[in-house]
Amino acid sequence: MPAQITFMLAAEPAAAANGLLNISPPVLFFILGVVAALVRSNLRMPKALTKSLSLYLMWAIGFKGGVELTREGLPAGGIMAIALAVALAIVVPLYCFPILRRLVDRSNAAALTGVYGSVSVVTFLTASAVLQERGVAFGGHMVAAMTLMEFPAIVIALILLRATGRSGTEPAGESTGGNAAAQGLPAVPARSAGGPAGWGSLMHEALLNGPVLLLLGSLTIGALSGERGYAVFKPLCTDVFPGVLAFFLLDMGLLAAARMRDILSIPRSLVLFAIVAPLFNAALALAAARLLGVVQGDAFLLAVLAASASYIAAPAALRMAIPQAKPSLYISLALGVTFPFNIAVGIPLYLAATTWLW
Repeated sequence: MPAQITFMLAAEPAAAANGLLNISPPVLFFILGVVAALVRSNLRMPKALTKSLSLYLMWAIGFKGGVELTREGLPAGGIMAIALAVALAIVVPLYCFPILRRLVDRSNAAALTGVYGSVSVVTFLTASAVLQERGVAFGGHMVAAMTLMEFPAIVIALILLRATGRSGTEPAGESTGGNAAAQGLPAVPARSAGGPAGWGSLMHEALLNGPVLLLLGSLTIGALSGERGYAVFKPLCTDVFPGVLAFFLLDMGLLAAARMRDILSIPRSLVLFAIVAPLFNAALALAAARLLGVVQGDAFLLAVLAASASYIAAPAALRMAIPQAKPSLYISLALGVTFPFNIAVGIPLYLAATTWLW
């Protein structure tokens, strides 16, 4: 038999085993959701189901992260990864604000700084699933690192806003409470006074909102229950996880495609920022992680977190803290540009970079 035919026959089983494109199934379901929305299909996910799926995903990743902490403790590498995560959460908003200030007014620059300095839990979940599929190890402490990256940018954005002076001439932001509810986003009542929220309310929203509290609580419970608790919940928090993530990303694809239509009215300079900033932030995270000796799996997740933008937790706090900013601007960019870019392009790119560097 010719060598070429022998090679082709030998390669066919491997191709069939890995799939035609070797792309993670949850990512493909996200693309399916985008396509369904773009072709105006009537495919819809009930909002109650979407909320239940998101709560499940946060519980599962938090609980498994807590169990992993009991298995491995908190090694020096884990402490280094957490410290780097906090440093990124501080540094990113500090250099994003002056850049954004050249593109938009002060209030919208601060709001965008808070969104792009914070992180996307769903992007982290997708990246974690990709690592698990490929058998790349990462520490349970990365869940704690992700949680700690949620709120510093929100506080820093508000400090920068107040430090650069007050102005009553900037246009008031539009209220999106009803629209947010219609699209499954967290709705925050508009402040009648039109002024920024107090520090106490802001910190409460940033530190004790639902996603953050559920992640921290699940992480704590997983650490306390350890292997015994994991044995009870393993079928639910591990075996079912990829399927639930696929359904959730299908809905996120539908939602992201709907936000993509809003991008047409946003200045192209901001759309460019929503793509370039994640790439720069990921490169910064990878360079620092490589220099500090962080393991490959943790470094990849740090890059994904640094590249992501929050479209749930941070906007909920920012609508209360900076009511004069436009939610349609920062939510559309985070959800309609950065999120799909990271899911479809960023995660494979960051994974290839870590594989090459490590």
